[in-house]
Amino acid sequence: MKPSLLTVTKTTSPKELPPSKSLIFGQTFSDHMLRIPWTDATGWGAPSIVPFSTINLSPSSTVLHYAQSLFEGMKAYRHAGGTVTLFRPEMNMKRMNTSAQRLVLPAFNGNALIECIKALVTIDRKWIPNEPGHNTLVIAPPKEALLFVITCPVGPYYPQGFKPVPLYGTTEYIRAAPGGIGAYKLAANYGPSNQGYAQNLWLQGPGHWLTEAGTMNLFVVIKDRGGVSELITPPLDGMILPGVTRDSVLTLARNHVSGVKRLQGLPDTIKVSERPINMAEIVQSSKEGRLVELFGTGTAAVISPVERIGYNGGEVMIPTGEDGMGPVSRPLWTELVGIQTGAINSDWNYVVATK
Repeated sequence: MKPSLLTVTKTTSPKELPPSKSLIFGQTFSDHMLRIPWTDATGWGAPSIVPFSTINLSPSSTVLHYAQSLFEGMKAYRHAGGTVTLFRPEMNMKRMNTSAQRLVLPAFNGNALIECIKALVTIDRKWIPNEPGHNTLVIAPPKEALLFVITCPVGPYYPQGFKPVPLYGTTEYIRAAPGGIGAYKLAANYGPSNQGYAQNLWLQGPGHWLTEAGTMNLFVVIKDRGGVSELITPPLDGMILPGVTRDSVLTLARNHVSGVKRLQGLPDTIKVSERPINMAEIVQSSKEGRLVELFGTGTAAVISPVERIGYNGGEVMIPTGEDGMGPVSRPLWTELVGIQTGAINSDWNYVVATK
């Protein structure tokens, strides 16, 4: 990000300045905007000041689906005599870089960005109201929205294909809290892992209770001391997304237990539980050789086995079969994929077209 490379394209259609008393909070914008592109291949590009306009985004942009975005707000003031100032912009730059680090977005040179912002404010300084309290955005319900649907052919969700994935059991951050938005399919619930693991394993509270992985609900299989396997998933307590694949796995497992439809390969005796489970139980069952497997479920991943969990500076190794899946996940995956692909008849399939 080099201010020396800044280019300026001024608008050919400057807007008329509205009277300050007519301003509606956050709905009137000046003539220009600052744009600075970035790519992981080339880094920060040349900054440019251009006429204010809409931005062109692909509907598949990560920001629209996983909320990988941040914002900062600061004010420009007009002093007596015409001097224009920014209030403590270095603090905004520091906070913005901290936010970027948390979201695994690119860091930037704060002083360089301030220089670019100074150029923008200088060009549009006539827009700064003389009266106090007239220059900021507001949080309010939207007045416009766009619902769109896109389709794409897909392969394996993870780059390494259908293989067991490692999870990072984060004790530094939480995904959701009681009374929050964890139970809803919102972009703000997703956060990337930057610890060299495929996804975060979100842990809740001082007890390190399992909630979800980055894009998956969680299932754990543990044998009790009598040798009976228990299929466990955290309950829908307001912090857990009610996943479609999660519900499908539970239904298939319960149908097997009740005899509605027995699944070949699934243990004859198995307990299905929606109950809290924490890392202490995972670690203890692993030490005692009772941890059978751990896997995630989701529309994208379907059923994804987990091979290890980074936790408290060490790693908990999860048993995996020769093909990566365990004795419970394999027959459930086989049945589920069979239904999804039409190899197995099911009223879960909604017919769109017959040819």
